[in-house]
Amino acid sequence: MNNLELIEQRTQDLRSQLKNHNLYRNLNAVKDVSLFMEKHVYAVWDFMSLLKALQISLTCVSLPWKPVKNEKTARFINEIVLGEESDVNEKGVPKSHYEMYLDAMDEVGADTSRISKFVEEVGDLSSVNEYLDQADLKPAEKEFLKFTFDVIQSNEIHKIAAAFTFGREDLIPDMFIAIIEKSNNEHNVDYPKLMYYLKRHIELDGDEHGPLSLEMISELCGEDQQKWDEVVQISIAALQKRVELWDEIEKELEML
Repeated sequence: MNNLELIEQRTQDLRSQLKNHNLYRNLNAVKDVSLFMEKHVYAVWDFMSLLKALQISLTCVSLPWKPVKNEKTARFINEIVLGEESDVNEKGVPKSHYEMYLDAMDEVGADTSRISKFVEEVGDLSSVNEYLDQADLKPAEKEFLKFTFDVIQSNEIHKIAAAFTFGREDLIPDMFIAIIEKSNNEHNVDYPKLMYYLKRHIELDGDEHGPLSLEMISELCGEDQQKWDEVVQISIAALQKRVELWDEIEKELEML
């Protein structure tokens, strides 16, 4: 069994928990999607910090410019940055996926004021955790974000790549699309921004990013078994934080 297969084996139970989480059974209407998005938007935001940390380490963003160690990995990261930070929305206007997500939240009646205030007020990297301690967030939201920024502040690129690669769940876009289409049919209400975002999510993720992410992990760890062991640890921890966040959202959905 190689190291990538070992990671898959060690994370199988957690990935199964996410795939079959009871949370999804409580997503039955647009109001449920709205609440989910108010919680999930923090994961949309912190994903960008993981991505930019990878870009800083794996591409050249300093002067004078110098060739990178692995051009294929650099291209992969830059392609994701292009798609995530400066995609185009349903009207062809350049926007980040985070901003497109906020627009979709507005469209379904979700509250964007809390995340907008958070992003505006959060300081530099060194003060993120201090700010999180005082932020108006639920415990699992705080712990999810603290884990992300602890990994980033480790400055160990293989750990950051592990959180980026293995700690992210699919948004279950097919389920969301079904809910929105059902609402369209029953209430004759359209949600073009959310539908566009979800379909774009499917289109960009596709079959290419997953294999390239694994290739990036292999390049960063090489023959260093300690790094591979740390990737396993980070992957498990990241998925566990996701499960805890899902548990918290499930409880709030049950109270609606």
